[in-house]
Amino acid sequence: MRHGDKIKNLGRTSAHRSALLSNMACQLIQHKHMITTLAKAKSLRVYIEPMITRSKTDSMHNRRIVFSSLQDKEAIKELFGVIGDKVAGRPGGYTRIIKLPTRMGDASDMAMIELVDFNEIYNKEGKTTAAKKTRRGRKPSTAKKTETPQAAEVVNPQITDATETNSTESTKEA
Repeated sequence: MRHGDKIKNLGRTSAHRSALLSNMACQLIQHKHMITTLAKAKSLRVYIEPMITRSKTDSMHNRRIVFSSLQDKEAIKELFGVIGDKVAGRPGGYTRIIKLPTRMGDASDMAMIELVDFNEIYNKEGKTTAAKKTRRGRKPSTAKKTETPQAAEVVNPQITDATETNSTESTKEA
């Protein structure tokens, strides 16, 4: 029985598991998404989300704590620079796991893990992620969507062309 056993061992020793998660976290920070097995993706989410939360406040203390886990200066720069600025308004949930079809060789469950704010497909048209309203009193941002006046003024050109040709034909016949 595994009562109270919250650590997913991934079939590795403790040192191998920490090295694996550290390397996967550095690659996720660098590439913003990666494809791996579902079990590794779920373990990576638990591992990296507290680091992303620390990256919201750029202090020497937070940098040293994250560096003790990652051991990669370039990943730290990226995390506290680009990623920390982009997720500053998000209260949590920085990663998304999307299940993929099973792997051909051994039929293991595959998944893609990605940073939510860096997906161009879901964040089209320059939408910014606003902090949602929570029970603790955080209010959503007041960013309003404005419609372009050009979209409202567009008239179907086929209809106008057809009416013009009909009117010119009727004047020619008369």
